[in-house]
Amino acid sequence: MNAPSRRAVSGILLLDKPLGISSNHALQAARRLYNAARAGHAGTLDPLASGLLPILFGDATRYSDYLLGADKTYHAHLQLGVTTTTGDAEGEIVSQHAVHCTEEDIDAVLVPMIGEHQQIPPMHSAIKVSGRPLYQLARQGEVIERAPRRIQLYVVRRLGPIVDGRVWVEIGCSKGTYVRTVAEEIGRALGCGAHLAGLRRTHTGKLRIEDGLDLTALGALDVAARDARLIPADRVLEAFPALLLSKAVGRRVLQGQTPSAPPGVSDGVVRAYAEGLFLGLVRVARGGLWPERLMPDTVFAPQAADNATQTLPETGKTG
Repeated sequence: MNAPSRRAVSGILLLDKPLGISSNHALQAARRLYNAARAGHAGTLDPLASGLLPILFGDATRYSDYLLGADKTYHAHLQLGVTTTTGDAEGEIVSQHAVHCTEEDIDAVLVPMIGEHQQIPPMHSAIKVSGRPLYQLARQGEVIERAPRRIQLYVVRRLGPIVDGRVWVEIGCSKGTYVRTVAEEIGRALGCGAHLAGLRRTHTGKLRIEDGLDLTALGALDVAARDARLIPADRVLEAFPALLLSKAVGRRVLQGQTPSAPPGVSDGVVRAYAEGLFLGLVRVARGGLWPERLMPDTVFAPQAADNATQTLPETGKTG
C-alpha cells in the first residue's frame, strides 16, 4: 500500500516542546501530525530544555532566519553551589560549595548583568572548528581558544525564592547567548558557583509560549482544528512596513518581475500584500519592486478583479 501523499501545509506552529526529546524529534512528530510536505524549526532546544519551539511549514520555512535571529526569553533553573564540566546538569560535578547567599544577594548580582557582554562560547557546544563540533573535542579532553561573541542581556531577574539551593531566573537575551554560561557567571558573582539545572523558553521575538500547544494536545485535535493552530508567516515579519499592491502588480511580483513602485514609497524592504494575501518580502529600490523573499505558492482567487480594493489582513498590520 502506498503511503499517503504529503500535504502542502503552510504556516507556523507554536509548539511547546517537552523535556527529554530533541528539537528534531519534536519537529518530525509535528510534521507527521500535519502530514506536511516541508517543515523546519527555528532555534534548537536541547533535550533537557522545554518550551517554545516554532515549527515552520511550507513557504513559511523561507523566513526561519528571522526567528533564528530574534531575541529569546528563558526561565532558567539555577542550582547554586555546584559547578559542572558542561555548565548544565549533563556534566560531571567539578566543585561543591555551601550556599549562604540570600535572595537580596542574588538580586544585587542580577541587576548589573543587564547590558552588552563579550561571551566566550562553552567548549561543550555545537560550534564547529575545522569541521568538528567543540563538544567532540571537549569529550576528548581538548580545550581550544574560542573567540568571544557580543551578546545582549535585556532582562535578568529572579522569579521566585531560593528552594533547596535552587532559584528560577528569567533571562531575555539576543541571538547566540549561551544561558548556561550566564548561569555560571551568576554563580561566580555569588561566590558559590552554579550550573543550569533546567531551562524553558518562553518567547521567541513576539511569539509566546502561552499561545503554544504540546504534542499530546495537538494530536488530540482533528485536522481542521490542528490547521487552525497555525499562524501566518508574516507574523514574524512585523518589523517591516506593509505595502498594498493591486492584483496585477502583485502577480508580476510573484512572477519575479520588477514593476514600478507606487509613488511616495520609501526605499527598503517591505511586506507586500495583494487581495489580502501576503506575497512575501519585496525590496523597494530605484523606483521599482524587487523580489526579496517571496511566497511562490500564493494563489489569487480567480474571481477577484485586478483593480480590486485592497485591505490588509489583521496579521499584517504594524500599527
